[in-house]
Amino acid sequence: MDSYQRKMELTVIGTVKSPYKKKGEAPHQGRNSEELSQIIIMPEFEEGLEGVERYHQLFILYWFDRAEEPLLKVVPPGRKKKRGIFSTRGPPRPNPIGLTLVDLVKREGPVLTVRGLEALDGSPVLDIKPYLPDLDSV
Repeated sequence: MDSYQRKMELTVIGTVKSPYKKKGEAPHQGRNSEELSQIIIMPEFEEGLEGVERYHQLFILYWFDRAEEPLLKVVPPGRKKKRGIFSTRGPPRPNPIGLTLVDLVKREGPVLTVRGLEALDGSPVLDIKPYLPDLDSV
C-alpha cells in the first residue's frame, strides 16, 4: 500500500455551534469577524478543558465536513490564478482540517464561547491548543 493511501482514525471531541449555517455564509478568515460561536465539548473530554481559561487565544482544529471533493489547485478568494491547495487555506483539501486562531471569550463548563471562528454550525471539533506567543509567533 502506498503511503498516501493510508487511513487514520480521528476522535471528535466536540461540536461547533455557529451563526454560519451553510457554505458561503462564513467569512474567509474568521479573525476578521466579531461573531461569537460556541464549542461544545463532549462530556468525556470536558476534564481536558481544565486550565484553558488561562489563555486569551486558542487554536481550534476542526473538520471541514461540508467541503467539496479534494482539489490540488484552487483560485483563492480575490485572486484570478489557480494555486496549489497547500499554499492556500481553502477547504477542499485531501484532509479537510480547518485551523483557526480564536479569542476565548468565556468558558462555562463544557462550552467555550469564542470570537473569530469561521466554522459552520455542526462542524466536528478535533482538537484545541492554546496560542503561546513565545512559540507560535515568529
